Amino acid sequence: MSTDLEIVKNTNLKAKPEKDQLPFGRTFTDHMFVMDYETGKGWYEPRIIPYEPITLDPAAMIFHYGQTVFEGLKAYRANDGILLFRPDKNLERLNLSSERLSIPPIDEERVMGYLKELIHLEQDWVPSTPGTSLYVRPYIIATEPNLSVAPSNTYKLMIILSPVGSYFSGGLTPVKISVEDKFTRAVKGGTGMAKTAGNYSSAYQAQAKAYKDGNADVLWLDGVEKRYIEEVGSMNIFFKINGEVVTPELNGSILHGITRMSVIELLKKWGIPVTERKVSIDELHQLSEKGQLEEAFGTGTAAVISPVGELNWAGEKMIINNHEIGELSQKLYDTITGIQTGKLEDSQNWTVTIK
Repeated sequence: MSTDLEIVKNTNLKAKPEKDQLPFGRTFTDHMFVMDYETGKGWYEPRIIPYEPITLDPAAMIFHYGQTVFEGLKAYRANDGILLFRPDKNLERLNLSSERLSIPPIDEERVMGYLKELIHLEQDWVPSTPGTSLYVRPYIIATEPNLSVAPSNTYKLMIILSPVGSYFSGGLTPVKISVEDKFTRAVKGGTGMAKTAGNYSSAYQAQAKAYKDGNADVLWLDGVEKRYIEEVGSMNIFFKINGEVVTPELNGSILHGITRMSVIELLKKWGIPVTERKVSIDELHQLSEKGQLEEAFGTGTAAVISPVGELNWAGEKMIINNHEIGELSQKLYDTITGIQTGKLEDSQNWTVTIK
């Protein structure tokens, strides 16, 4: 155990949910991690405490200016322990987001140790049913009571855990996606590359319209020309075109997805051509008309691989692979989830074991 970490165990443990009662992000474990920051003092008092409400001053800056960042990763049950999938990349990205939001960086190695301790304590909450996992949510909020428009001088880092099933209710059933050409998600120079709260709440109107029309999510176009594909609300996006896999390039407004990175690395290892470049919605429509848009799939921590069976844009329906999961999408899903759960050899050294 980390020598500076205080652990206060919960004496009133919750009943574990049934294995078929795991809606995404609704149930939380018995404990949480908390650490505070103060300018001139740094990060201090790391502690694991019973899961409980927090108390903040009404003038806490998080409420007024939205200075916050978060991450999402998962813990999986394997035969020889609990596995985390590339957690170092999540903490690295948390610091990348923090830099954009003027939040002080964390010591990634130190926080990794605290995260392992928390999951070790809560290991009985990691579900074992196929397709389930323990979702891990680290986040930082500005806590200084101050209405000045400036970075906070105090912050709170917390980590909470939630046992979850599939993000999309249909599992690997290909989803329908609405292409959004009215609202803007992000622009280069903004906060699109950071995981911060405002990026998500500003998408609610477009998502509500997509849901109303029978779609599972929104595919965003660039904020300037409304022409180039960026990402889906909850994941990065890939297209298989004439045997080549194409994904929008990282341009400052697209999230640096860890599953995205892993997919690109696997495709290169398998010798499958993969290109990061601009992809226009017009190009996709033309490819669909010619029957050359072979597969589409999203990648992300929550869904892992989510095949896309239909894109709806400007009254047009682009049907992809007859609404069926593609061979490559299935292989990527099987490989990544196999590594995550210890069923396949981790030749990439992506997993971290918690005994």
